[in-house]
Amino acid sequence: QVQLVESGGALVQPGGSLILSCAASGIDFKSTDISWYRQAPGKQRELVATITRDWIRTFVEAVAGRFTISRDNSRKRAYLQMNSLKPEDTAVYYCKATSLSLENYWGQGTQVTVSS
Repeated sequence: QVQLVESGGALVQPGGSLILSCAASGIDFKSTDISWYRQAPGKQRELVATITRDWIRTFVEAVAGRFTISRDNSRKRAYLQMNSLKPEDTAVYYCKATSLSLENYWGQGTQVTVSS
């Protein structure tokens, strides 16, 4: 059974930093593409960043230069380093794994709140 578990969400002040972690099990992690999404209250879930199985990284414009995505295949973990956080980054952040057969698996999400 595939399981993704996000952690690291917290309340942080504007300008602060957080590292989110996504721990995977039950999946050939090194063969997956990993994406981070977020969903703010009253808004649709949106893609934030992706790191492919070939280590290609992409980011949406709103977070480019502030967020970094990485992965550790030996630990079956992916990370989202978030710097210079803004109130508009407040959302529930989700990890998604896409397998070679294009099956998608989601975590339960972790809350990030940016507020003074």
